[in-house]
Amino acid sequence: MIGSAIRYCSACGHQTRKEVPEGDQRERDVCDHCHTIHYVNPRVVAGCLPVYQGKVLLCKRAIEPRKGFWTLPGGFMELGETIEQGALRETWEEACANVTIESLYILFNVVHVGHLSAFFLSTLERPEFAPGDESEEVALFSEEEIPWDALAFSTIATTLKYYFSDRQSGAFPMRIEAVNPPAERRDR
Repeated sequence: MIGSAIRYCSACGHQTRKEVPEGDQRERDVCDHCHTIHYVNPRVVAGCLPVYQGKVLLCKRAIEPRKGFWTLPGGFMELGETIEQGALRETWEEACANVTIESLYILFNVVHVGHLSAFFLSTLERPEFAPGDESEEVALFSEEEIPWDALAFSTIATTLKYYFSDRQSGAFPMRIEAVNPPAERRDR
């Protein structure tokens, strides 16, 4: 289970302690001095599945985790932006690509790391892209060209498999899935 340990209050700097605040059901970090309740909630990953003439745009990661592996452009949302704005920003930052969002395609509940990952089916308007600061390489891939053994995350492989399967029928339903922790983490 994901846990938090906020030892010092971000509002006043005093130490916190674990307690269940009045009206709540969960243990939280609470400041004894100013009574601020510190909520730690999942982080949202927003990304795009950019498509250009049947090929998908992938980025080879230049940063950890999974440096050197391929992924769809995406990353953590920032405060003050919508999930769509976050997906578009991340696509620009990682692939220097302008896309048009078509629809929300898939949501992954990645509870064991405290993430919600959302990918939007998107159209790459022109085959113009380049590696951003977090990418070593960016390229378009047909289904046969996908480096399946070098994909960074299971969510990316799942999203791509759905896309290529859905493409055959021309219907791209929105999906919600849970991601289980890797086998080596389950027995902890």
